[in-house]
Amino acid sequence: MAMTPQQRRRHDDRLSRRAIALDPSGYFLISLDRNAGDIVVEHYSNTINDQGLAADPETGEVLACRDGAPRQPVATYRGCSAKEVGIRLVEEADPCPVSRLDHALYLGRELQRAEACLESGRDYVQD
Repeated sequence: MAMTPQQRRRHDDRLSRRAIALDPSGYFLISLDRNAGDIVVEHYSNTINDQGLAADPETGEVLACRDGAPRQPVATYRGCSAKEVGIRLVEEADPCPVSRLDHALYLGRELQRAEACLESGRDYVQD
């Protein structure tokens, strides 16, 4: 029997709480620039410490998920669609800023969600 939309959302919520290995190449913050009609992806570098936590490569301080000091992205990628930004990330950037397949899959899902929000006018909040 197929899942209902509510069951699927609960199932995905459980999957979002699983333990993950962080990408040593860094992390990305995705937002929308509605005035330009673009998806904006900022890439931030990090190192992974002995506890598996993301740390600032310069200071070694564990990166806070909230209320941390503002950091500057090492690169910014823009495009009008998920496909365009994805191509910029994995085909045009040298070196590629994504080193883990699970991270690439996550980014693809998030870019698709961002594009849907850009088209529909809904707010986008990165998962």
